[in-house]
Amino acid sequence: MTPSGARWSGESEVPELVGLTVREARNVGHDAGLVVTAADVDGPPLGELTWPGIWVVTAQAPSPGTRLRRWENVVIEFEKLSGDGAGGVREPRRPLPDPGMFDVERDPTE
Repeated sequence: MTPSGARWSGESEVPELVGLTVREARNVGHDAGLVVTAADVDGPPLGELTWPGIWVVTAQAPSPGTRLRRWENVVIEFEKLSGDGAGGVREPRRPLPDPGMFDVERDPTE
């Protein structure tokens, strides 16, 4: 029995991983008691496949809500986000206010 009084079933529910970065998906999977992995479990580790850059989960098997024994694999597919991950355009998204527009609020006697 767990401290809350519920029985530990030795099962975990698969969380929704699609849309998360691979790093986030691995953390969410681990927190759920599952191992997030690439399709080729005998190939390079997931960390090696997704470095450098930002990679996003595009598919997973089994689907969210499926019950698995703890520490079973959830296989993900992923793709690299376009760009180099740098900040991109660093200009303001909208023009800054005209510095003279606040002159109207000044007291003309000052």
